[in-house]
Amino acid sequence: MTTPSVQRSGPASSRTTAPAGAAVPAPSGPDPRLTSAVMADYRGCFGCGEEAAGGLRLRRTGVDDGAVTAEFDVRAELQGAPGLAHGGVLATAMDEVLGTAAWLLGKRYVTGRLETDYLAPVPVGSTVHLRAWCTGVDGRKAYLEGEGRVGGPDGPVAVRAAALFVEVPEEHFTRERVKHGHSTKERAN
Repeated sequence: MTTPSVQRSGPASSRTTAPAGAAVPAPSGPDPRLTSAVMADYRGCFGCGEEAAGGLRLRRTGVDDGAVTAEFDVRAELQGAPGLAHGGVLATAMDEVLGTAAWLLGKRYVTGRLETDYLAPVPVGSTVHLRAWCTGVDGRKAYLEGEGRVGGPDGPVAVRAAALFVEVPEEHFTRERVKHGHSTKERAN
């Protein structure tokens, strides 16, 4: 079981804390988004898509000891207060890395609840190093926690989050894309 490197002053809320006895599975990869052509086309994703001009362009950097790692650069267009990352951007980054950790459990998940703690300002121009891990799975519910650090992967924690993700069928993601002809295959033609 991967433990957080920063302990919360109290537990996450009861809605994002895994119940006693919930299993903590290891990532079973591969990411289910890689299993079908309709699911694989994520270039436009606001969080991780390389084609999302105003997006985060979060880069996944690995899986280590059951935790997913990623990073993103805080560009000027992502600021809230002058010179600082917008809190919503940081919450989005946490949702993206927590979601990646959930999906690597081998099933398809969506965010049911996200709790975000802001611990320090994040300057424009910095790289945020993200890490997320599963704290338990109970039926269709996956419980995850994560953190974002500045100044390097071992730098001070600036943001942390706890979340509940809910397993859904693939059709949850593909129904509208297939209905409107937006599959990867059709985009290539």
